[in-house]
Amino acid sequence: QVQLVESGGGLVLAGGSLRLSCAASERTVNSYSMGWFRQAPGKEREFVAAIKWNGDNAAYAASVKGRFTISRDNAKNTVFLQMNKLKPEDTAVYYCAADGRPWGPWVEGTKYDYWGQGTQVTVSS
Repeated sequence: QVQLVESGGGLVLAGGSLRLSCAASERTVNSYSMGWFRQAPGKEREFVAAIKWNGDNAAYAASVKGRFTISRDNAKNTVFLQMNKLKPEDTAVYYCAADGRPWGPWVEGTKYDYWGQGTQVTVSS
C-alpha cells in the first residue's frame, strides 16, 4: 500500500509563496502520474495540477496556471507544488494523489489510486 505524505502548508500573506511537498513511501509511484487537488470549506474537491511519471508533461487548472508549478524528483520519490502569487481564494486543504493509468492527464479525483492526508494552506488578505 503506497502512502503519500504532504508537507509545506501554512499561513501566508496574499502575494506570497509556499512550496508543498509530497513524499511517497515506495518507488512504485515513480511510474505513476501525480496530481495535486484542493478542497476549500464548503466546496468540492478540485483539480490543481498533474505531472506525468517522467516529468516531461504537466497540466494545470486555469485558476492556477502561471502561478503554480508542479515538479517531481523521482530519485527522492517526491512531488512538489510551488505556489507563487498566492490569493485568498487559494485557501484550502491541498492533497497529493497518485494515478497508475497512462497519462491523461486526469482531472477527476476518482481516477487516482492513492491519496495523502492533506496539508492546510491559508492565504490572508
